[in-house]
Amino acid sequence: MLPEKNKFVYICFLVGSALPVFCAPPDPVRPEPVHAATVVVRADRRTGRLVRTVMVNPKMTPPKQVGHGSDATPVTELVEQAARQYDLDPLLVHSVIQVESNYNPYAISRKGAEGLMQLIPSTARRFGAANSFSPRENIDAGVRYLKYLKNIFGDDRLALAAYNAGEAAVARYGWIPPYAETQQYVYNVGKKYGEARRRAAALPKPEPVAPPAPVVEEHPKLEQYRDEQGRIYLRTR
Repeated sequence: MLPEKNKFVYICFLVGSALPVFCAPPDPVRPEPVHAATVVVRADRRTGRLVRTVMVNPKMTPPKQVGHGSDATPVTELVEQAARQYDLDPLLVHSVIQVESNYNPYAISRKGAEGLMQLIPSTARRFGAANSFSPRENIDAGVRYLKYLKNIFGDDRLALAAYNAGEAAVARYGWIPPYAETQQYVYNVGKKYGEARRRAAALPKPEPVAPPAPVVEEHPKLEQYRDEQGRIYLRTR
């Protein structure tokens, strides 16, 4: 049995050893990442019932990359490539993208249009885009569709109207359909297109580079002479 003094020291030792454990600050609690979501309500084509779909914020879950090449290519370069391939003014394509999605490759409209050029899934498949959230595929299909509409109607305004309201609506009215949304859409794209063209025209043009002067090759002249014996020789000078 311990003496009273030793017992007191022993108890103090036990209490001192336990204090760091009970007094240590708790581990910081790391908050779980918040995944923003968007609820999209669409009508089922077969039943007519409303179907609610929860879509995770694309910034948290970027779409998979499909197709050839890399989607890391800048949008400007992708627009230039597609516009050159399908013979469209890249400034017009940029104006459409600005109005449609403001350069958000993961944008989804209330009607289900997707990506930079806001393609309806059926239109995207029709013009070769398997993944509308791939900037490369979306721009390629969107520019192809816009060129197709321009070939049909022969006018930028009617092509834009058909891009927004559909080919049938423009064909039915023979002009921009009397839909407020479509008329505003054509106005907005046309305004941005006009501004872009004016900015491009105001840029200083590079000085023309004179072609290099042609190189004139000098060839030795050939002359004929006769020696004392009357024999003829040729020589160069």
